[in-house]
Amino acid sequence: MMPTVFEICAGAGGQAIGLEAAGFDCVAAIEIDPHACETLRANREWNVVEKDVRLVDGSPHRGADLLAGGVPCPPFSIAGKQLGSDDERDLFPEALRLAAQIEPRAIMLENVPGFASEKFRAYRHALFEKLRELGYVPDYKILNACNFGVPQLRPRCVIVALRPDDFEIFEWPEGNGADPGTVGELIGDLMASNGWPGAAAWVERANGIAPTIVGGSKKHGGPDLGPTRAKQQWAQLGVDALGVADAPPDRNFPATAMPKLTVPMVARIQGFPGDWKFAGRKTAAYRQVGNAFPPPVANAVASAIARALRREVSDSVWHARARTRESSSMDRPATL
Repeated sequence: MMPTVFEICAGAGGQAIGLEAAGFDCVAAIEIDPHACETLRANREWNVVEKDVRLVDGSPHRGADLLAGGVPCPPFSIAGKQLGSDDERDLFPEALRLAAQIEPRAIMLENVPGFASEKFRAYRHALFEKLRELGYVPDYKILNACNFGVPQLRPRCVIVALRPDDFEIFEWPEGNGADPGTVGELIGDLMASNGWPGAAAWVERANGIAPTIVGGSKKHGGPDLGPTRAKQQWAQLGVDALGVADAPPDRNFPATAMPKLTVPMVARIQGFPGDWKFAGRKTAAYRQVGNAFPPPVANAVASAIARALRREVSDSVWHARARTRESSSMDRPATL
């Protein structure tokens, strides 16, 4: 039987795709944004619940194996005011409430690396204490998408909490061994799809990985590839980051000019499969993509959790346990 997952803040499905590939069956995907819900329904026959997570009762799904979610990042993002628990968008308390109701064997929550900063040490400590009170062993790690075949410098803070016996088996993934390649190699075909004569030269110029793609907030304007520093990094790759294009450059676009990316291009850089459909107009679609957890990273963490739930002990864990047993036996006094 497949392990089950109850997902909150599901967005456009980046994390859900990774969970599915790791073998988890989605029993509910909670999302408040109507465009993102439409995206989820257009791609999968999941139980999509369009609702504020604060109003969701997890009790009917008690016993799901995993509670997962990419809780909103603005409370902890350096791009915001970093208000933490004082930000109305802080949904970690709701994750704790649902964990108490569902009692899953494992929890997986994703956020920006700012969550791991010194500024939020007290917040993390309080969160982890509450998880321990619920019977979990919590841990967190900064994972970068570029180590999982995604051509993007996208560090994310991932929190994992498991029951003690399962946590002994869990191992953080260090990467998946996939070469991220370059932005040019990844989306060169899309950039050339409208007959732009400068596409081949652009592929050569875009010979690095992308900066972090940001989704932005509904409180701001249209789609944008990030703050000033990110725009400069995009410019080095030959990309005009002042907005997102409706279509790839055509045969009339100057060969030496810098093109803008389209939503499908950004989605591919985020690690979405090419056939994934995004609902809504350009701004709504771009925000869904920009705020997503890259599927390959989600898959790697979810796969590690799945192995722990199946009680699969890797060689490294086995040897670590053997060393612990050996050390313990040396500490015990000899008996006659």
